[in-house]
Formats: sequence, structure tokens, C-alpha cells
Amino acid sequence: MFARFRRKRLNPVLRDLLQETHLSVNDFIYPLFVKSGEGIKKEVASMPDVFQMSIDEVIKECAVLKELGIYSIILFGIPDVKDSVGSDAMCEHGIIASAIRAIKEAHPDMFVVTDLCFCEYTDHGHCGVLDPVLETVDNDITLKNLASQAVVHVKAGADMIAPSGMMDGMITSIRNGLDMVGFSHIPIMSYSTKFSSAYYGPFRDVAESSPSFGDRRSYQMNPANRKEAILESLEDEKEGADILMVKPALAYLDIVRDIKENSSLPLAVYNVSGEYSMLKIAGDAGVIDYEKVMMETMIGFKRAGADIIISYHAKEVARILRGD
Repeated sequence: MFARFRRKRLNPVLRDLLQETHLSVNDFIYPLFVKSGEGIKKEVASMPDVFQMSIDEVIKECAVLKELGIYSIILFGIPDVKDSVGSDAMCEHGIIASAIRAIKEAHPDMFVVTDLCFCEYTDHGHCGVLDPVLETVDNDITLKNLASQAVVHVKAGADMIAPSGMMDGMITSIRNGLDMVGFSHIPIMSYSTKFSSAYYGPFRDVAESSPSFGDRRSYQMNPANRKEAILESLEDEKEGADILMVKPALAYLDIVRDIKENSSLPLAVYNVSGEYSMLKIAGDAGVIDYEKVMMETMIGFKRAGADIIISYHAKEVARILRGD
């Protein structure tokens, strides 16, 4: 009977009843970039409608998000002073810890996730402390610092930690660090399969996090490796991650499906800056129907297996879903 329906023009109500994949505003986490100062709302040229904001402006933005039904955010910090170890990220008076406290005071119902990494805080732009001989990240020292960073963020009021540095053993280190100070209830959303991707370019503009030398291929994943991608996420699951993630999303939907079929954990995707900017710029140029392509892309993420979508499109999606 269903096969016969598919060969006919469907009644719109029946079409909606038979739709297999649905989007909800509750699927989304919106990224925010916090900068020291006051009254700052600076648009980034490579990412239309995305801003560096001071804490007072972030608090205003949270009110806008809540009005749209978005109650989940992920924070990235842009400190005034960077050093070789990313000290601001581990300081209780640093930009992120200060932002969390202010957001929670103004919006206690906002679910605050923090990106746990050091690339935005180091003067060299890499994701941890550098080994002076190898000129790449010292994995073990960075693990200790990640645990310290996580504790500072959670004490400030973070609801979930999202480590993104792709250090070996990072989930174990962070979980142990949180458990030791009474935060065993705090979930960890791991950037468990994060590729060394060219799609990150605009993000490095807004986060001011471009490496001063080399690249991140020694600790991020080779885009060509499918089996390794699955194993990376499954290893983080074994270490105690509560949510897994694939980043970027659009060019890696096969990996999203692979991990979904091999793990029972919730799965997030990060719809990254390059993916976002391509749609925005193509839409402005009249090359595509921006809203339709954007919504088709979001459905693609869900259909592939994503439970959570981190996206700069989230506000626009929310407006479309409510019929604005």
C-alpha cells in the first residue's frame, strides 16, 4: 500500500505524516565567541552574521536565543593576553570563566557548554603545550592542563565540557580531574573524530587561533581515514565520553553514519565555519536558494545520524521552524 502512495501526488498532511526525519530547535547548540572588553560586537568578514562579542553583548545575545527557543550555547574565548601554555584558559578570572559566571547570573536556564582546548589561548596557536624538540604538542603535559581547564570551567558554572584538542587519553584525564573535585555528574561531549580540515579557515579568523607555524595534522585526523575515524570515537566512548562528535560535518556524513551504527552514545556534528560561510556567500551571490539549501543540509545531518547539531545557522533555522 505504501508503495502505491509513493507513486501518486501525496496529500500534504499525509506527506508530513510519512516524513522520516525531522528538525527541532532542540537539536541545536549555538556557538558564541567571547572577547574581553565592553560594548564589543564585531562582525567577522569571512563569517557573515557571526560576531566577536564582549560579555555584556553575549548576555544580550542569550536573550535573543532564548526568544527563538535556543537554550544551548558553546563558548569560545578570545583572551587579551596569550602565552605559551594558554594560561587564561585555566584561570578562574579568565575570559571564559568570567563569561560563564555572567551568563549564569543573567540566564540561569541557559545550558552552557565550553570548548576545551588551548589554540585560542596560546601565542603559537597550537592546541596545547609544545614539545621544544619535536615542535608539536606535548600530549601528556597538555592532558594535565585540560583537566585543570575543565575544573575551572565547571566551578564557574559550565553545564558540559567539550574537549576539542584530539589529545590521546583526554577523556580519561578530564573525567578523573572532574571526579576528584566532586563533578562526576558533569557530562563530556568529546570532539572524538576531528579531522585536520581546510573547512576551519573562517573559524580561525573569528577565534584568532591560526597556528603561527606548521599545522595540526600530527594530532588531528587524516581526512582520508575512515576506519581510524571510527576507532577514535569508540576509544573515547571506552574512556567515558557521554556524547561523541564528528567535525566537520558536511564532507563526513559517511563517518557520521558509521559511528552511529557502531555506538549507542548520542552523536553530535559540528557544522563548521567553512561550511557555513560557503552557503552564506553563495546565497548572497544568488547562486543558491539559501534557506532551502540550509534546511536541506540540516536534514542531511539528522538523516545521517546526528542527534545534536552545533551550527552558526541555528538562529535562522529556529526562525524558519517557527514560521517567521
